[in-house]
Amino acid sequence: MDFIEKTLGEVLREKTLAHPDHDFLVYSDRSLRFTYADFDKRVDDFAKGLLSMGIKKGDHVGIWATNVPDWNTVLFACARIGVVLVTVNTSYKTHELEYVLKQSDMVCLCLIDGWRDSDYVGMVNELVPELKTSQRGHINSEKFPFLKYLVHVGQQKHRGMFSFNELLLLGQHTDSAQLREIEASLDTNDVVNMQYTSGTTGFPKGVMLTHRNILNNGFGIGENMNFTEKDIVCLPVPLFHCFGLVLGMMAILTHGATAALLEWFDPLLVLATIQKEKCTASYGVPTVFIAILNHPMFKMFDLSSLRTGIMAGSPCPIEAMRQVIDLMHMKEVTICYGLTESSPVMTQTRYDDGLIVKVETVGRALPGVEVTIRDPVAGEECADGETGEFCCRGYNTMKGYYKMPEATAQCIDKNGWLHSGDLGVKNADGNFRVTGRIKDMIIRGGENISPKEIEDFLYTMPGVKDVQVAGVASEKYGEEVGAFIILQPDVTMTEEDVLDYCRGKISRFKIPKYVFFVDSYPLTASGKIQKYLLREMGNKLTRPQ
Repeated sequence: MDFIEKTLGEVLREKTLAHPDHDFLVYSDRSLRFTYADFDKRVDDFAKGLLSMGIKKGDHVGIWATNVPDWNTVLFACARIGVVLVTVNTSYKTHELEYVLKQSDMVCLCLIDGWRDSDYVGMVNELVPELKTSQRGHINSEKFPFLKYLVHVGQQKHRGMFSFNELLLLGQHTDSAQLREIEASLDTNDVVNMQYTSGTTGFPKGVMLTHRNILNNGFGIGENMNFTEKDIVCLPVPLFHCFGLVLGMMAILTHGATAALLEWFDPLLVLATIQKEKCTASYGVPTVFIAILNHPMFKMFDLSSLRTGIMAGSPCPIEAMRQVIDLMHMKEVTICYGLTESSPVMTQTRYDDGLIVKVETVGRALPGVEVTIRDPVAGEECADGETGEFCCRGYNTMKGYYKMPEATAQCIDKNGWLHSGDLGVKNADGNFRVTGRIKDMIIRGGENISPKEIEDFLYTMPGVKDVQVAGVASEKYGEEVGAFIILQPDVTMTEEDVLDYCRGKISRFKIPKYVFFVDSYPLTASGKIQKYLLREMGNKLTRPQ
């Protein structure tokens, strides 16, 4: 593989020179479009505005926003002046925000007013009371000594904050000499992005990713979908997460393609965007595609322009995959597997793989990445067909966890192997299968039970829309199997119906001891199911009152 040895800013300039009038970013719901040339200039202006405000090369700047049009402006402007962009989870509350502001040594936070039930501006004022009395750019916070600047991404004025448009205007009237000087000093191995792991257990860790990490990962992902500059990619997944930033924006940028963005996921807006923009690809976790397919207006939209895309984040039910291929015309859809620490993709199916490969595996290693299954205890490589831990090594390995050398050493061993914590198997044909997470494995009376195996079986039961399996505490066996089921509309089902369906078809110890009918699953903001919360729910519901 020929690696991209450039920075994000250099690649953006390269693509802009190649086709300046080609659309780069599109928001179909408001007819907002940025060509490569439009966007490149906006990035320059905002980068110069940041420099004029006082931001310096090496600083950490945060972005706390949904997929608003200038999210990407902040990303590329920071990249262009050697600043590390810290992406903040849109679902964070005060306690989580406080942790990230402190741990990341954030100098500046760019933020929108809020999202859903979260008042971002209110939370910041609660954490930084000095904001009300500080001159802009001179915050002296007792709690956050690094934090000096706040930038509001929007039209409103807020006390103590610069506005986005002010910085753009400032940049338009600033000479480009300093910007060009900093650009020339940057290296592809510099850290450009810091993403905090979703933190489903314990405190989040800041994963340091370089230009080289994410550009090459994005390029490899796009190659496996046969991307060209003619592709238009519907992106309803969050940019603060690797799914949106790398699988999305970096794959699009490195191929000179077009991003059709949504501020947040809405199945109707996805359908409308695909039809209006004639998108050739669409992204989402399985629950996103299931929501699109089950939307009552689904049949009213023309999705025939679709060709490929990515389904990732959790295993895909075979029936959902069949419908994505047949009803959404995504015959070349791919599956990706990885984690933030691996930039994030280790393996991916290819656009021309068959249905079975796409639903039963997570594909083959990306070019330039070594992927092996290793014994979690002995550390030795497992033979094909043996279960072990997913590990990878290559250009995609993170630089480390910010200010956490011990945690970094636990994740990346002395031989350079990055340990995922996920269990898997390598098939003889080179494709990998995920069989569970080491912490998700249910151990019932000494029997190891893979939740995914039971989930795949229960998906075959008529009336089941979605199912997740997690361990529920048991005094007798240590753990019992709990099944959390979402039913299809207008379907009624009892616990006994589920048990009857299982009897004689799967081993007795694998049959769920508990069946819970739920309306939804607890999700991270990036769409991953938080199984530890399902376990907690099961424990509460089964505990004697």
